Amino acid sequence: MNTKAVEPMVRGSFDVWLDAAYDSLICSGIDSVRIMPLSQRVKLSRTSFYWFFRDRDALLKALLERWKSKNTRNLVQQSEAYAESISEAILNVFDCWLDQRLFDSRFEFAVRNWAQRSGDVAAEIAAADNTRLEALKSMFIRFGHKPLAADVRSRTIYLTQIGYISMQTSESLATRMARIPSYVEIFTATPPARRELERFFARHGYSEAPSRPRQTKSQR
Repeated sequence: MNTKAVEPMVRGSFDVWLDAAYDSLICSGIDSVRIMPLSQRVKLSRTSFYWFFRDRDALLKALLERWKSKNTRNLVQQSEAYAESISEAILNVFDCWLDQRLFDSRFEFAVRNWAQRSGDVAAEIAAADNTRLEALKSMFIRFGHKPLAADVRSRTIYLTQIGYISMQTSESLATRMARIPSYVEIFTATPPARRELERFFARHGYSEAPSRPRQTKSQR
């Protein structure tokens, strides 16, 4: 029997343990992210955990790195993406709020709750907030806004979305999409062009309901 082929299956993998930690954090909070409950969740021995992590602290550090890579890095990249106008640049950022592959709101909520119990995690949150705000500010400056106005607009956008996350606001896709043009105009003072909205809607598989033609008196 080839024991080398069997061993990885018995141990699991780095991502198996990290995925389990993520699921536990999302569902039950940071106190549930412990080695024994995780080993029961993944149906692997506790000792197999130590093939991939030195201890629980190493696992928690890896969890934070995943959060930073997923949420902060993607938001910064979206703010730097090509756009014809500041309105389209904002729509690129809005992709984060609608695509969990770009920005995981549940992960964000869980990490922010974790930060209330850990000074180190609170410091990570503060650093991430600063990085994200600077990226949004730079985006506005790139399109001609003065630094102070760029700073205020970036804060308005970002704090609005963090409020959505903190309040766990739930909206239908149709409701959210109907509000998008107004959000863009409020945040940028420039309404989005029709072609910009259509590209945005297409990225998220959304089709606007066709408006019913207005009846004339002869048609009534």
